Amino acid sequence: MSRYFSPEIETADRGRMLTLQGQRLRATVRHCYDNVPFYREKLRKLGLEPGDIKTVDDLVKLPFTYKQDLRDHYPYGLFAVPKNKVVRIHASSGTTGKMTVVGYTQRDLDDWAEDTARAIVAAGGSREDYIHVSYGYGLFTGGLGLHYGAERLGATSIPVSSGNTRRQIDVLRDFGSNILCCTPSYAMYIGETMAELGISPDSLNLRAGILGAEPWSDEMRKEIEGLLGIKAYDIYGLSEIMGPGVAFECEAQSGMHINEDKYIPEIIDPDTGEVLPDGRQGELVFTCITKEALPLLRYRTRDIAVLSREECSCGRTLIKMSKPMGRTDDMLIIRGVNVFPSQIETVLLELGLSPNYLLVVDREGSLDTLEVRVEMTPEMFTDAVKGLEKIEKRIRSALLSTLGLAATVKLVEPKSIARSEGKAKRILDNRKG
Repeated sequence: MSRYFSPEIETADRGRMLTLQGQRLRATVRHCYDNVPFYREKLRKLGLEPGDIKTVDDLVKLPFTYKQDLRDHYPYGLFAVPKNKVVRIHASSGTTGKMTVVGYTQRDLDDWAEDTARAIVAAGGSREDYIHVSYGYGLFTGGLGLHYGAERLGATSIPVSSGNTRRQIDVLRDFGSNILCCTPSYAMYIGETMAELGISPDSLNLRAGILGAEPWSDEMRKEIEGLLGIKAYDIYGLSEIMGPGVAFECEAQSGMHINEDKYIPEIIDPDTGEVLPDGRQGELVFTCITKEALPLLRYRTRDIAVLSREECSCGRTLIKMSKPMGRTDDMLIIRGVNVFPSQIETVLLELGLSPNYLLVVDREGSLDTLEVRVEMTPEMFTDAVKGLEKIEKRIRSALLSTLGLAATVKLVEPKSIARSEGKAKRILDNRKG
């Protein structure tokens, strides 16, 4: 079984990669300038011509692109090819505004399938495997992204989509699925449901999970691995850039390798826009250098991460990004303290508690308040009130130590926090203004 899907790229030396990136960056800037009025105007305002961009070092000359730019040009205003060249459309959920619409040419889809095929191989997959895809199909990029990656690899794709969890388990068991692809929260839910039904993970052929589309901690990884008897791998992507497969974990699990032959990453200071050196935490920015339908220059993802070029034991030379450590736009600021849900999840799991929780933020007068609702396990639910108060106190103390912020903790009944078959909803912010 091969360790790499595209060895010539995944193990390329730095000089070759920089040469390839430079060639593709120059072509992309020209493509944007010639075919997207938005970019032509932005570059002209900066006094730039496509010929001014010669190497990757010239990236800093280019303007940033924001999610709002896609919404302002809804639906097709940033497309760089005629409509008859666009063979597929995807779009974001639009929960915080107008949908962001993404188009793909056939070459874009081929590139995307290669990205996710690389991710499947990095998780130990091969053409002999049955890939169980429980990401949602439709406008969401998850399902079709992994589906076509499996087919590109020559593996067998099982397009189950999300929902109907008992049937999912039947399919996992009866069809002999080897690799599960879904969100971490749904993998957890499948594992919990199996445990309730008395179904042992030993009865499945599963050995790996490729899990993404939402933040999750290493503690949650261990929970999922225990429930399903698998090794769980992270995968990263966003629809504006391509979809899942922009970056992926290998067996070393020391960060996610970025497919940098197609996406050039940068880390910037989110406040000043200054490019930060490798190893510094900041906002992740991507420039697409192969996309035809929707090429984006210096797209600000709002994800907080760190880049590393340290040698990887898997042999891949692709730069690595950390798991996203939160987002600049869904980070909670409570009484002047920056709070990421992932921090709270880590605290709960380190205490051996349920990863099913809800953060309720409110304002009493001029003071922000944070209530952390944590689901009890069935065993805890039978405890005496004094025992539960002791657990709440432990959680409060751990949160204060981690966050430097006092929070109210409320233990709630098992299964009382809504489960999700897609991205888990962790925050209820009731503040006005």
